[in-house]
Amino acid sequence: MFTLSAFADEISHDPHEQVAVLKASRVRFIEFRSIHKTNCLMLSDEQIREFKKLLDGEGIGLSAIGSPVGKVAVDDDFGAHLDKLKRAIELCGIFGTKGIRIFSFYPPGNDKNFDPANWPKYRDEVLGRMSAMAHIAAENKVVLFHENEHRIYGDSPERVADIFQNVNSPALRAAYDAANYAYGNFDPVEGWETTKAWTTHFHIKDWKRGGPAAGHEYGVIAGTGDGNIAHSIKGAVAMGYKGYATMEPHLRGGGPTGGITGPDLFPYAVEAFRNILRDCGGKEE
Repeated sequence: MFTLSAFADEISHDPHEQVAVLKASRVRFIEFRSIHKTNCLMLSDEQIREFKKLLDGEGIGLSAIGSPVGKVAVDDDFGAHLDKLKRAIELCGIFGTKGIRIFSFYPPGNDKNFDPANWPKYRDEVLGRMSAMAHIAAENKVVLFHENEHRIYGDSPERVADIFQNVNSPALRAAYDAANYAYGNFDPVEGWETTKAWTTHFHIKDWKRGGPAAGHEYGVIAGTGDGNIAHSIKGAVAMGYKGYATMEPHLRGGGPTGGITGPDLFPYAVEAFRNILRDCGGKEE
């Protein structure tokens, strides 16, 4: 059973327009990343109260806090970064959700030319940080959803599995993103088969293999790229999946802080996924 959600800032920076398009698309949940061009963790208490009032009035809930926690270099000050996790936990309490999207750290110095073959040098630091965050999450009764983002430690199926096998905490689960595997030139089918045991959350976007390095600057409608989304959805249906599928189409591009789809294209992206879900025998809650 799949419940559709959305990174609604892909629609617009205006929260009222976000909600209007979601309602027209029959999507009742948001994975809260930003409004007013400001990340959710940086919003003022007053802005948070106003957004909560809007959502409550329109019957919109949250699937998770779409935080940038873990999207910093592995040698950045970890103590300071934990303050972001604590703020995300506070927002969980305010909005009544138990999920927080996180990442597993960029290379030291956020080196754009980092050779992934050098990740073993930093593996212990990554796993130590992930374990510490999972411990904090467990203490606060929330769940961290690790996204297999491009360039972080957990961008490959093998390293994602390494995280879960070694942290071994029910407070740390996988958010499976087929497009991110295709973007990073990994096999999304291998990604699903390697990590499905820990997957309790989906991000829905599709991409042509290799991303911008191969000339593919934008996401594509689900089912038309190299993400082989149907494979993971069929697998999830067979496993009796019950959770969220969060729309993140990136149809007009994306970067480290988010993506753009627009209010005109977003409904098409939603319906394309609904078609995949139906064809795979899945049901929408």
